[in-house]
Amino acid sequence: MDSQDFRFLMIGAMYENGGNVTHRFLDGHPELFVYPFESQPGTRLVHDMLSSLFPLKYRWPVFALDASAAQDYKAIIDEEGKVRSRTPNVSKFRHMPFDMSDDERGRIYADYVRKSGRSTGNNVAAFFRATFDAWKDCRRSGREAVYVGYSPIITVDTDKILRDLPQAHVLHVVRNPWSAFADTRKRPVPMSLENYLLGWTLSQYHALLFRDMYPGRVHIVRTEDVMRAPKATLGTVCETLGLESSDSLAQVTWNGNALKEVYPWGTIRTPTPEANLATARELTSAQVEEIRTRARPYLEAFDYNSFL
Repeated sequence: MDSQDFRFLMIGAMYENGGNVTHRFLDGHPELFVYPFESQPGTRLVHDMLSSLFPLKYRWPVFALDASAAQDYKAIIDEEGKVRSRTPNVSKFRHMPFDMSDDERGRIYADYVRKSGRSTGNNVAAFFRATFDAWKDCRRSGREAVYVGYSPIITVDTDKILRDLPQAHVLHVVRNPWSAFADTRKRPVPMSLENYLLGWTLSQYHALLFRDMYPGRVHIVRTEDVMRAPKATLGTVCETLGLESSDSLAQVTWNGNALKEVYPWGTIRTPTPEANLATARELTSAQVEEIRTRARPYLEAFDYNSFL
């Protein structure tokens, strides 16, 4: 069971672009192993031209050549999962039942890697497989066939994901930049408009580039379409993977349990078109026009010219 037979869907999106929303709509699908939190597979060894722009935890991992399987496991940052498992009382997900020992997952991971051998693809496959082996109260249908992860901005590493996992697909999620920036301003330490739009445009650039380079393996959905018609929008993606368009796609869930709001999985609380438009209208007219200027090439590409 190595990277060659590992069926995987990685979701990527710029911050506040609806990656968590899409992740939660996919959660209850009976043919998917959906990671419970942001999977954050990056390691401290990631170092390239984008390392100063995006947090390393969100990137595709790089492993030390001389490391052991146990050291590889510890190198995977996976902040949300490890914090919830090891120190649940300080986790923002402490209100949700989650029975998984991180130490047990590490032992299972090492067993997988001893059988498959160490490589980036084998390490990532072992990480996801071990998670669901160790997660005791995970609700299962018995029909799961594809593993699903979500990490913000990881779309920039699409070429590496598809190189290391031959059966992987990448799903990029884009949201109009006005609503997205309005939501990121609600963070305790928000990004400036200039810096946020730099990240937003780079994410969209990589999504369009890699869709052209890897046709059939890279998919793009708009958050607006996911909010308006989740089953139809995500059902099409599922069918591309050879999966059914399940009725579960119409409801945001965690571990199959319906959620009243997506928060704290993401900043978007209510994933509806009305709430999305209202969020964009929180901006000043000056902010609206500056975003239009900075994002202009992609407004046409994603049919956002008339959104606001």
